[in-house]
Amino acid sequence: MSQRHERGTIFVTAATPSTTESTADNSRTRWRVVDIVTASVLGVALGLVFILWNTAGSPLRDALGALVPGLSALLAGIWLLPAVIGALIIRKPGAALYTELLAATVSVLIVPNEWGWWTIEAGLVQGLGAELVFALFFYRRWGIVPALLAGAGAGLAMAVNDLIVWYASALTPTFAVVYTVSSVVTGIVLAGLLGWLLVRAIARTGALSRFASGREHSELV
Repeated sequence: MSQRHERGTIFVTAATPSTTESTADNSRTRWRVVDIVTASVLGVALGLVFILWNTAGSPLRDALGALVPGLSALLAGIWLLPAVIGALIIRKPGAALYTELLAATVSVLIVPNEWGWWTIEAGLVQGLGAELVFALFFYRRWGIVPALLAGAGAGLAMAVNDLIVWYASALTPTFAVVYTVSSVVTGIVLAGLLGWLLVRAIARTGALSRFASGREHSELV
Protein backbone atom coordinates (compact mmCIF):
# COMPACT_ATOMS: atom_id res chain seq x y z
CA MET A 1 0.00 0.00 0.00
CA SER A 2 1.28 3.51 -0.82
CA GLN A 3 0.26 7.13 -0.30
CA ARG A 4 0.39 10.07 -2.72
CA HIS A 5 -0.46 13.74 -2.07
CA GLU A 6 -2.32 16.07 -4.45
CA ARG A 7 -3.21 19.64 -3.26
CA GLY A 8 -3.50 18.62 0.40
CA THR A 9 -5.47 15.47 -0.26
CA ILE A 10 -4.04 12.11 0.66
CA PHE A 11 -4.83 9.23 -1.67
CA VAL A 12 -4.20 5.77 -0.38
CA THR A 13 -3.61 3.14 -3.05
CA ALA A 14 -3.28 -0.59 -2.57
CA ALA A 15 -0.72 -2.71 -4.37
CA THR A 16 -2.21 -3.91 -7.61
CA PRO A 17 -2.46 -7.62 -8.46
CA SER A 18 0.10 -7.12 -11.22
CA THR A 19 2.56 -5.57 -8.74
CA THR A 20 2.06 -8.48 -6.35
CA GLU A 21 2.56 -11.00 -9.14
CA SER A 22 5.69 -9.20 -10.30
CA THR A 23 7.15 -9.29 -6.78
CA ALA A 24 6.34 -12.97 -6.46
CA ASP A 25 7.95 -13.71 -9.82
CA ASN A 26 11.09 -11.85 -8.78
CA SER A 27 11.35 -13.81 -5.56
CA ARG A 28 11.08 -17.03 -7.53
CA THR A 29 13.79 -16.15 -10.02
CA ARG A 30 16.21 -13.77 -8.27
CA TRP A 31 19.13 -15.41 -6.50
CA ARG A 32 19.83 -14.32 -2.93
CA VAL A 33 23.24 -14.43 -1.31
CA VAL A 34 22.18 -17.49 0.68
CA ASP A 35 21.19 -19.21 -2.57
CA ILE A 36 24.62 -18.61 -4.09
CA VAL A 37 26.46 -19.70 -0.96
CA THR A 38 24.37 -22.84 -0.50
CA ALA A 39 24.60 -23.89 -4.15
CA SER A 40 28.35 -23.33 -4.03
CA VAL A 41 28.75 -25.42 -0.88
CA LEU A 42 26.67 -28.17 -2.46
CA GLY A 43 28.72 -28.04 -5.65
CA VAL A 44 32.03 -28.30 -3.81
CA ALA A 45 30.81 -31.07 -1.47
CA LEU A 46 29.40 -33.14 -4.30
CA GLY A 47 32.55 -32.50 -6.33
CA LEU A 48 34.44 -34.27 -3.53
CA VAL A 49 31.92 -37.11 -3.76
CA PHE A 50 32.73 -37.30 -7.48
CA ILE A 51 36.40 -37.76 -6.66
CA LEU A 52 35.64 -40.69 -4.36
CA TRP A 53 33.20 -42.22 -6.84
CA ASN A 54 35.65 -41.88 -9.74
CA THR A 55 37.96 -44.31 -7.92
CA ALA A 56 35.59 -46.45 -5.85
CA GLY A 57 33.11 -47.02 -8.65
CA SER A 58 35.65 -47.84 -11.34
CA PRO A 59 35.86 -51.63 -10.66
CA LEU A 60 32.08 -51.90 -10.57
CA ARG A 61 31.69 -49.98 -13.82
CA ASP A 62 34.33 -52.16 -15.47
CA ALA A 63 32.55 -55.32 -14.28
CA LEU A 64 29.19 -54.19 -15.63
CA GLY A 65 30.78 -53.10 -18.90
CA ALA A 66 32.39 -56.51 -19.29
CA LEU A 67 29.08 -58.21 -18.59
CA VAL A 68 27.11 -56.19 -21.13
CA PRO A 69 28.82 -53.43 -23.14
CA GLY A 70 27.22 -50.13 -22.25
CA LEU A 71 25.77 -51.35 -18.95
CA SER A 72 28.45 -49.46 -17.00
CA ALA A 73 26.31 -46.36 -17.35
CA LEU A 74 24.00 -47.81 -14.70
CA LEU A 75 26.39 -46.50 -12.05
CA ALA A 76 26.83 -43.04 -13.55
CA GLY A 77 23.84 -41.50 -11.79
CA ILE A 78 26.01 -40.36 -8.89
CA TRP A 79 27.54 -37.84 -11.27
CA LEU A 80 24.07 -36.39 -11.94
CA LEU A 81 23.10 -35.83 -8.31
CA PRO A 82 24.23 -32.18 -8.01
CA ALA A 83 21.86 -31.00 -10.72
CA VAL A 84 18.80 -32.51 -9.03
CA ILE A 85 19.74 -31.70 -5.43
CA GLY A 86 20.81 -28.15 -6.24
CA ALA A 87 17.58 -27.38 -8.06
CA LEU A 88 15.33 -29.01 -5.45
CA ILE A 89 16.92 -26.97 -2.64
CA ILE A 90 17.52 -23.61 -4.32
CA ARG A 91 14.42 -23.66 -6.57
CA LYS A 92 15.73 -20.94 -8.86
CA PRO A 93 16.47 -20.95 -12.59
CA GLY A 94 20.06 -21.98 -13.19
CA ALA A 95 20.50 -23.90 -9.91
CA ALA A 96 20.71 -27.32 -11.60
CA LEU A 97 23.25 -26.12 -14.14
CA TYR A 98 25.34 -24.15 -11.64
CA THR A 99 25.59 -26.90 -9.03
CA GLU A 100 26.37 -29.65 -11.56
CA LEU A 101 28.96 -27.58 -13.40
CA LEU A 102 30.67 -26.51 -10.17
CA ALA A 103 30.83 -30.10 -8.87
CA ALA A 104 32.37 -31.31 -12.13
CA THR A 105 34.89 -28.46 -12.15
CA VAL A 106 35.90 -28.97 -8.53
CA SER A 107 36.37 -32.70 -9.02
CA VAL A 108 38.78 -32.37 -11.95
CA LEU A 109 40.67 -29.42 -10.49
CA ILE A 110 41.43 -31.17 -7.21
CA VAL A 111 42.18 -34.64 -8.58
CA PRO A 112 42.67 -34.88 -12.35
CA ASN A 113 40.86 -37.90 -13.75
CA GLU A 114 40.94 -39.99 -16.92
CA TRP A 115 38.42 -37.72 -18.66
CA GLY A 116 40.44 -34.55 -18.10
CA TRP A 117 38.84 -31.23 -18.98
CA TRP A 118 36.00 -33.03 -20.74
CA THR A 119 34.68 -33.51 -17.19
CA ILE A 120 33.65 -29.85 -17.17
CA GLU A 121 31.97 -30.15 -20.56
CA ALA A 122 30.09 -33.20 -19.30
CA GLY A 123 28.95 -31.29 -16.20
CA LEU A 124 27.67 -28.49 -18.40
CA VAL A 125 25.67 -30.85 -20.63
CA GLN A 126 24.28 -32.91 -17.73
CA GLY A 127 23.28 -29.79 -15.84
CA LEU A 128 21.48 -28.46 -18.90
CA GLY A 129 19.59 -31.75 -19.22
CA ALA A 130 18.14 -31.40 -15.73
CA GLU A 131 17.69 -27.64 -16.03
CA LEU A 132 15.54 -28.05 -19.13
CA VAL A 133 13.11 -30.33 -17.27
CA PHE A 134 12.64 -27.91 -14.38
CA ALA A 135 12.19 -25.11 -16.92
CA LEU A 136 9.41 -27.12 -18.60
CA PHE A 137 7.63 -27.03 -15.23
CA PHE A 138 8.21 -23.23 -15.17
CA TYR A 139 10.25 -23.69 -11.96
CA ARG A 140 7.03 -24.12 -10.00
CA ARG A 141 6.93 -27.85 -9.23
CA TRP A 142 9.54 -29.52 -7.03
CA GLY A 143 8.02 -32.86 -6.08
CA ILE A 144 9.16 -36.34 -6.84
CA VAL A 145 7.85 -36.41 -10.41
CA PRO A 146 9.89 -33.39 -11.59
CA ALA A 147 12.87 -34.80 -9.67
CA LEU A 148 12.64 -38.16 -11.45
CA LEU A 149 12.16 -36.50 -14.84
CA ALA A 150 15.08 -34.15 -14.19
CA GLY A 151 17.25 -37.15 -13.39
CA ALA A 152 16.09 -38.77 -16.62
CA GLY A 153 16.85 -35.58 -18.53
CA ALA A 154 20.35 -35.38 -17.09
CA GLY A 155 20.88 -39.07 -17.87
CA LEU A 156 19.72 -38.68 -21.46
CA ALA A 157 21.96 -35.64 -21.93
CA MET A 158 24.88 -37.62 -20.49
CA ALA A 159 24.25 -40.54 -22.85
CA VAL A 160 24.06 -38.39 -25.97
CA ASN A 161 27.18 -36.47 -25.00
CA ASP A 162 29.21 -39.58 -24.11
CA LEU A 163 28.20 -41.46 -27.27
CA ILE A 164 29.39 -38.52 -29.36
CA VAL A 165 32.54 -37.63 -27.44
CA TRP A 166 33.82 -41.04 -26.33
CA TYR A 167 32.21 -43.82 -28.36
CA ALA A 168 31.48 -42.41 -31.82
CA SER A 169 34.38 -44.18 -33.55
CA ALA A 170 33.27 -47.70 -32.52
CA LEU A 171 29.59 -47.17 -31.88
CA THR A 172 27.11 -49.97 -32.56
CA PRO A 173 23.31 -49.72 -32.36
CA THR A 174 23.17 -52.25 -29.53
CA PHE A 175 25.75 -50.39 -27.47
CA ALA A 176 23.99 -47.08 -28.07
CA VAL A 177 20.63 -48.48 -26.91
CA VAL A 178 22.05 -50.19 -23.81
CA TYR A 179 24.10 -47.14 -22.85
CA THR A 180 21.22 -44.72 -23.36
CA VAL A 181 18.65 -46.81 -21.48
CA SER A 182 21.13 -47.41 -18.64
CA SER A 183 21.89 -43.69 -18.45
CA VAL A 184 18.23 -42.74 -18.22
CA VAL A 185 17.52 -45.44 -15.62
CA THR A 186 20.44 -44.40 -13.43
CA GLY A 187 19.39 -40.78 -13.80
CA ILE A 188 15.91 -41.61 -12.54
CA VAL A 189 17.06 -43.79 -9.65
CA LEU A 190 20.43 -42.49 -8.43
CA ALA A 191 19.92 -38.83 -9.28
CA GLY A 192 16.15 -38.27 -9.26
CA LEU A 193 14.91 -40.58 -6.52
CA LEU A 194 18.03 -40.53 -4.35
CA GLY A 195 18.36 -36.77 -4.76
CA TRP A 196 14.74 -36.21 -3.76
CA LEU A 197 15.16 -38.44 -0.68
CA LEU A 198 18.39 -36.69 0.32
CA VAL A 199 16.78 -33.27 0.13
CA ARG A 200 13.92 -34.45 2.35
CA ALA A 201 16.43 -35.88 4.81
CA ILE A 202 18.39 -32.63 4.90
CA ALA A 203 15.16 -30.66 5.36
CA ARG A 204 14.28 -32.73 8.43
CA THR A 205 17.43 -31.47 10.15
CA GLY A 206 16.24 -27.86 9.87
CA ALA A 207 19.26 -26.88 7.75
CA LEU A 208 16.98 -25.66 4.95
CA SER A 209 14.82 -23.34 7.07
CA ARG A 210 15.75 -20.38 4.86
CA PHE A 211 14.46 -22.15 1.78
CA ALA A 212 10.95 -23.00 0.65
CA SER A 213 12.07 -26.61 0.34
CA GLY A 214 12.83 -26.67 4.07
CA ARG A 215 9.77 -24.69 5.19
CA GLU A 216 7.42 -26.98 3.28
CA HIS A 217 8.77 -29.96 5.17
CA SER A 218 8.45 -28.27 8.57
CA GLU A 219 4.81 -27.46 7.79
CA LEU A 220 4.09 -31.11 7.07
CA VAL A 221 5.62 -32.56 10.23
